[in-house]
Amino acid sequence: MSHSRAPRRRRSTSGRALLLTAVSLASALTLTACTDADSKPNGSSGGGYVTGSGGVSRVAQGERTEAPKLDGETVDGSTLDVSTLKGKVVVLNVWGSWCAPCRAEAPHFAKVSKEFADAGKDVAFVGINTRDSSKQTAASFETDFGITYPSIYDPVGKLMLRFPKGTLNPSAIPATVVLDKEGRIAARAQVAMDDVALRGMIEPLLAEK
Repeated sequence: MSHSRAPRRRRSTSGRALLLTAVSLASALTLTACTDADSKPNGSSGGGYVTGSGGVSRVAQGERTEAPKLDGETVDGSTLDVSTLKGKVVVLNVWGSWCAPCRAEAPHFAKVSKEFADAGKDVAFVGINTRDSSKQTAASFETDFGITYPSIYDPVGKLMLRFPKGTLNPSAIPATVVLDKEGRIAARAQVAMDDVALRGMIEPLLAEK
């Protein structure tokens, strides 16, 4: 009887080890995943935010968290500190030239950023380029899609990790995070955006007092 029980214990231990390994791998891959344009968020609520049916999560004005320090060298060799943009609604787009959904949404970002700039609205667009092996690759992407706003070059994704846990942190690529005029995290989407959805994230924040 003892001989029959021992193998069962060994198989159970082995099964638990495999499960833990699978969970660890899934967690590690979250940051590097290139989200499919048709994927849907889980619609869950938590951390003071609510995810709507369109895939955009929002935080009520009185419950928002200050954005972390986001700064660094840009794709064109300049430097940028997002905190200097307080007073404007800031649209942060995490992207990579290798990411198909990023390419799909890029024309919409080019279009909407130009619309708000031409209208003189208090909106600033900032890209966070990640997982690209060179600035030249990222710069070619911006040229191809007519992206005129700056992107911080972040090849290892360190800026994404600065967002506090429990907030609307960007945990997939592409991701769009919008900060209110006070520099607080107000909305996030982790699907490819079109121009209508993008305006829908920005305009309510422009109207806030």
